[in-house]
Amino acid sequence: MSVDLRARPSEGVTAPARSRRRSVAPPWWFTVPAMVLFAFVVLVPSARGVYYAFTDWDGLDPDFAFIGLRNFTDMLDDADALQAVWHTVLIAVAITVIQNGIGLLLALGVNSMIKTRNFLRVLLFAPAVITPIVTAYLWRNLLGPDGAVNAVLGPWGKDWLGDPDLALWMVVLVVVWQFAGYSMVIFLAGLQSIPREIYEAAAIDGTGAVRRFWSIVRPLLAPAITINLMLSIIGGIKLFDQVYALTGGGPGHATDTISTLIYKDAFTLGEFGYSIALAVVLTAIVAIASAAQYTVLNRNEKAAS
Repeated sequence: MSVDLRARPSEGVTAPARSRRRSVAPPWWFTVPAMVLFAFVVLVPSARGVYYAFTDWDGLDPDFAFIGLRNFTDMLDDADALQAVWHTVLIAVAITVIQNGIGLLLALGVNSMIKTRNFLRVLLFAPAVITPIVTAYLWRNLLGPDGAVNAVLGPWGKDWLGDPDLALWMVVLVVVWQFAGYSMVIFLAGLQSIPREIYEAAAIDGTGAVRRFWSIVRPLLAPAITINLMLSIIGGIKLFDQVYALTGGGPGHATDTISTLIYKDAFTLGEFGYSIALAVVLTAIVAIASAAQYTVLNRNEKAAS
C-alpha cells in the first residue's frame, strides 16, 4: 500500500496559525474612501468656516478682508451676544435638570407593575417623535393671548410668550414636554437591566424605597444617567428650532440664544463673518461642556461600579 506523504494545504497549518490568519485586521487603506468623503463633506467646509470667522465677509461679495480677532473682540462689547450666551447656558442647565428629573420619575413609575404601564410608556414617549418645529407651532397657538391655555385660566391668563420674564421659561417648558419621554425611555432601559433579585434582597433587608434607590439603583443607573445628561446639555446648548418658532428670539432679545443670534446676524444683517465667529464660540462651548461633563460622569460611573 502506498501512502501519499504530500499534505493537503489545510493539513500543514496548525490551528493557532489559522486563528491568527483569520484575526488579521483588514488593511487601513480600506478606510480611505470614507475618510476622503468625510474630509470633503465635513472637515474642509468646517475649516473654511473657521477662516471666514476672521474676515469681514458679508456672504455675497467675493472680496473680503482678513480682520484677525476683531469679530471675537466685538462680542465682548456686544450686549446682545453676551445676553445670548447667558440665555443659552440658562436654557441648557434648566432643560438638563428638569427634563432628566421628570424623565427619571416617569421611568420609575412605568417600571412598576401597574397594568397600564405599556400604554403609558407609548403615551409619554409619543411627543418625542413629533418634529420639534411642529411641536413649537402647536404650543405657540396654545400659549397665545387667545390660545387654549388662557381660555382655561380665564382671568389668570397671561401673555406667556410676550412677557420677557416668562418667555424663556415657556421655551424650557415646551422642550421638556417633548423630550422628557425620551429621557424616560433611556432611564427605563437602565432600570430593566437591573436584576430583580437585587430589589428582592434589599426588601428582605428592610431597606426603604429612598435608601434602595440611592444606594442600589442610582449606581447601577450610572451609564443611563451619563447618556441622558450628555444628550440634554448638548441639545440645550444648540437649541434653535423651538426658540425661533415660539418667540423668534423675542420679545426684543429676551429669548435670543447663540443659535438664533447666528441666524439673525447672517441672514438679516448680512454679517456672515461675525455670525460664523459666534458659531465657532458655540462649537467651543459645546466641546468644553461635553468634555467636562463626560470626564466627571465617567469618573463617577467607574467609582459606582
